[in-house]
Amino acid sequence: MRSYAIAAIPADGIGPEVIDAGIEVLTALCQRAGDLRLDVTRYDWGSDYYKAHGKMMPDDGLDQLKAHDAIYFGAVGAPDIPDHITLWGLRLAICQGFDQYANVRPTRILPGISAPLRGKGPGDLDWVIVRENSEGEYAGHGGRVHRGMPEEVATEVAIFTRHAVTRIMRYAFRLAQSRRRKLLTVVTKSNAQRHGMVMWDEIAEEVAREFVDVTWDKMLVDAMTVRMTLHPESLDTIVATNLHADILSDLAGALAGSLGVAPTANIDPDRRFPSMFEPIHGSAFDIAGKGIANPVATFWSACQMLDPLGEADAASRLMRAIETVCAEGSVTPDVGGNANTRQVTEAVIAAIRGSNV
Repeated sequence: MRSYAIAAIPADGIGPEVIDAGIEVLTALCQRAGDLRLDVTRYDWGSDYYKAHGKMMPDDGLDQLKAHDAIYFGAVGAPDIPDHITLWGLRLAICQGFDQYANVRPTRILPGISAPLRGKGPGDLDWVIVRENSEGEYAGHGGRVHRGMPEEVATEVAIFTRHAVTRIMRYAFRLAQSRRRKLLTVVTKSNAQRHGMVMWDEIAEEVAREFVDVTWDKMLVDAMTVRMTLHPESLDTIVATNLHADILSDLAGALAGSLGVAPTANIDPDRRFPSMFEPIHGSAFDIAGKGIANPVATFWSACQMLDPLGEADAASRLMRAIETVCAEGSVTPDVGGNANTRQVTEAVIAAIRGSNV
């Protein structure tokens, strides 16, 4: 019996709904495998915890999480707490505290999902976006002075280090090398941002020499939005800064049908700390409690979680179940269906149990 310790942090909004669904599906997957066990510990941190304790997680939160093999995360954010408090207090505290420097976001049009791109379907859009996840525009460096006065000044300084850019560039080239097309697009804004972004371009050229079998090109971030929309088949693996990839991956999720089907992994490739896996969508308080949250992104992020644990067969079985259920039309309203969270979850569980491989 292979056993792994998983920390589940449902957090806010629809987070508990989709994480509960994800745990159900993972339980069925373990039962189907017969020799796989996931020991899940739930941590009820988030906005409710903040209201009770004045912080999003306890002071020793990272120490508690270190004992686990992976973290399964829901969503963070509440309408009555400023977003920078909820984000920096929990999700970014974990990402930066564990140096999960590679944020990896696969995007595909799944069977049965109607994407907004005219004439495009499964196979026409198949990307992986790699986001530098430790510094850049989200380094947290800056400040405010003379608050509330006419001369108030606020600074938000983007930090780019050769160390961090080199390691994420090497990660992206290595990922592109592992994929069939061996194609990488490096996204910056080096025409207007002439220091950090020019360094990104220069480091890309340096690292590219280590990967002679990878074809690569460069795009400015504004032009990249046009290319993603008009020529999705021209792209495969994409790497960009923290801010740029954050925005582009949301666009990618929408182009594939919905943020409800878009997963993400926050990875420490050096395996010093547990990595964290989550759906891209936010807490979505407008639909929280209605039972219609799309759990597909959470299921897909579970596939991402299983792979680095060495459970590629289980990950593949779960991905096939997701694709089967979507192809059969059991999908939530955000992608044009009329199924609810419970029905999609039960359908995926049934597909797992009925799988012959």
